[in-house]
This record gives sequence, structure tokens and C-alpha cells, in this order.
Amino acid sequence: MDRIRKGDEVVVIAGRDKGKRGIVLARVDARHVTVEGVNVVKKHVRPNPMKGVTGGIVDKTMPIDVSNVMLFNPASKKGERVGFKMVDGKKVRVFKGNGAVVGAKG
Repeated sequence: MDRIRKGDEVVVIAGRDKGKRGIVLARVDARHVTVEGVNVVKKHVRPNPMKGVTGGIVDKTMPIDVSNVMLFNPASKKGERVGFKMVDGKKVRVFKGNGAVVGAKG
């Protein structure tokens, strides 16, 4: 079970985009995630008439290491560490700061 999943809101804690918040768009592999609006680079693209691609410079979101992001806790309004706990026979993610279940309403 992963501590950070697709759709989670995270805070960047290290690197060029430190302090930015965004939604996890995808898990690239076990160590990397792509976050909306974070680690955006300029990519030079060649035109390809066969695929209908026009050339130029495009913005591309690149993966960021999971060690550089923290799950955002809406209760405390900051990034927090995540642990696991058994609740009603199911393994759930909980915030270390206040013990609240991740994604629970209220």
C-alpha cells in the first residue's frame, strides 16, 4: 500500500518548487509521481506531419521523487507524515500529527 496515491493533495518539501501544493496526477513508478503544476519544464518538440504534431516549445510536467512531497492535511493546513492503522479490519492511511484517517470527511 502506497503512502501517496493518485488524486492526493501534496505539498512539495524540497527542490525548486518547494512550498507549492498540487494534486498527484499519476504514479510513474514506485519512487516517482507527477504533480499538477510542479516540476514543469520547457520541452523542444520537433514537428511531425505524419502524427499531426506541430513543432515548438511546450510545457511538460516531469516526475518528482516521492521523498520530496508530503501529503497535505486539511485540518492542520500543512504537510504531514502518513502511517497505517487497522480500522474495522481494513488497513487505512492515517496522519501522524492528529491520527485522522486520510480522505475521511469531517
